[in-house]
Amino acid sequence: MSLTPAFLDELRARTSLSALIGRTVKIQKAGREYKACCPFHNEKTPSFTINDEKGFYHCFGCGAHGDAIRWMTDQRGLPFMEAVKELAQTAGMEVPAPDPRAAQRAEQAKGLHDVMAAAQSFFEDQLGGIDGAEARAYLQRRGISDATRRTFGFGYSPDSRGKLKVALRDFGDPMLIEAGLLIDPDGAEPEDSQARKRDSYDRFRGRLMLPIRDIRGRVIAFGGRIIGQGEPKYLNSPDTPLFDKGRTLYNIDRASPASRQSGRIIVVEGYMDVIALAQAGFAEAVAPLGTALTEHQIERLWKMADVPILCFDGDSAGQKAVIRAATRALPLLRPGMSLAFATLPGGQDPDDLIRAQGTTAMESVLASAEPLVERLWKHEQGVAPLDTPEQRAALKQRLSAITDAIAHSDVRAHYVQAFRERYDALFFARRQSGFTPGPRHNPRGASGGWQRDRRGNWKPPLPPAGTEARAIGESGMEQRLLRAILASLLRHPEQIALHRETLSGLQIADSALAQLLDAMIAASFRKETVERQGLLTILGQGEVYNMAKGMLRADTFTFTPHRITADPDRVARDLDEAVRVMAQGPELEAALAQATRRFESEVSEENFAEQQRMRALKADHDRRLAELAQSEDII
Repeated sequence: MSLTPAFLDELRARTSLSALIGRTVKIQKAGREYKACCPFHNEKTPSFTINDEKGFYHCFGCGAHGDAIRWMTDQRGLPFMEAVKELAQTAGMEVPAPDPRAAQRAEQAKGLHDVMAAAQSFFEDQLGGIDGAEARAYLQRRGISDATRRTFGFGYSPDSRGKLKVALRDFGDPMLIEAGLLIDPDGAEPEDSQARKRDSYDRFRGRLMLPIRDIRGRVIAFGGRIIGQGEPKYLNSPDTPLFDKGRTLYNIDRASPASRQSGRIIVVEGYMDVIALAQAGFAEAVAPLGTALTEHQIERLWKMADVPILCFDGDSAGQKAVIRAATRALPLLRPGMSLAFATLPGGQDPDDLIRAQGTTAMESVLASAEPLVERLWKHEQGVAPLDTPEQRAALKQRLSAITDAIAHSDVRAHYVQAFRERYDALFFARRQSGFTPGPRHNPRGASGGWQRDRRGNWKPPLPPAGTEARAIGESGMEQRLLRAILASLLRHPEQIALHRETLSGLQIADSALAQLLDAMIAASFRKETVERQGLLTILGQGEVYNMAKGMLRADTFTFTPHRITADPDRVARDLDEAVRVMAQGPELEAALAQATRRFESEVSEENFAEQQRMRALKADHDRRLAELAQSEDII
């Protein structure tokens, strides 16, 4: 829909900005303007001003600035067109329709909104009447206050097939059916026109009713909880022209502005979880509507917070829902946008926890939320035993499937590295070299790590005293693979920083290759982005420079095809595998030697089993080393 500047200017002119902002923010007159404590950041002294004449607000503290439409999009979280429509409705203006069909759809939607508003009034009246006594008692048992009941619009649908139908008869059966309030047992017209058509009847019967609202706060559907015995326990409206359950989040109309105050959004399993949190002061909670979290809902959450917190029950069903959501998010991940996971104690929902231990306990659960990468790793690690090489290979395969599902190349590369570090830490003994699996190594002041010399250049750490791991590059296959890795890093210098920790721990037998690697790593510490020509400049003239130039010739070998058209994702994956295999060789040899000494000094079943395990790992490593070194992709 295209809106003219004249229409938008008229809309702004007809909107009282102070009245609009004053609905949710306490403002006070200050001369010809108004002032308030800024709703976009925490402050005690008002620095937020509103100028009705000029039609804008401005905060001198955080710089927030905008007009009425910007207020609705930034503070209320509405999409642009929804903001315009709501302001236009208040101002008594008609938003231009782009074509007759769109105008017809808008008119139809308006009629359905009227139906839903009337149904909401009916349900609220019934809750306060004689028929609603049992529902009111249920709310009292759940500890739902009268204020919360009014805020969320609780109602009751009588246990009758026709009370709602009679109350809203002026709208007509077709519109009530289209709104999802009545069930038509025949659906479309029966084929036999002479057949007797059965009467439609109320969809919701004998249920505690909750309105489901859109981002503008309009009722678009209902959720009903059975009172007493019956199935299903919860029943939602069907999809209608107003309601698509896969695109809607319960409580989004209140949680969206609340998330801008708290800086977070919390996703829980159901309506009552949202309501319990809101009553306890956590206004920024939403819930999906009886389905697994969808891609559209995840994108909607990211508009409110970069890292939404999923807080599902600690039982099996809750944790399965967590993994489904995590898996669905993988193709959507992009820099800065992810998910976090807070697990409730087993058998408890938010209401149980808050009742038992208070809001502090709930805040503690949210504060300890795990990143997506950690939750996925723990899940895959616990799926099956990891006692045999085959089971460990299966874990590696599952982790690869996760990373393959991530569309964004940079995010995928970091997940590959994170999983590799955890995998190696779990199965392979790490040398005490000052580098350990985990967050990116920071050389500044790190004991045993890279240090600056007096000229300010980065220098590698000295190998630890007493290390048993031999230097790399002594055998033909290792020499070939090492040269291929270095050649690929020269061609793709952006990969150096990603492998810096592992590469820094290598001991290399060939002094020229060792100098080349040291220069690469030192350059990656100096600059965030390393360029190929910059590397050559650092090397200067001499043996190492000539070797590097030779590696860059079109006819030299490298890991993965070195053509310009080579897939960068494939380069990253193959380099990751090659570096990992290269680093593991000396470590496995040292671990095998240690296991052999233990067995020779104390012959026992346990020591023998450990020695055999290390031999199997070493044999598997040697096989993979040979495959990589003899691969046709090393050319």
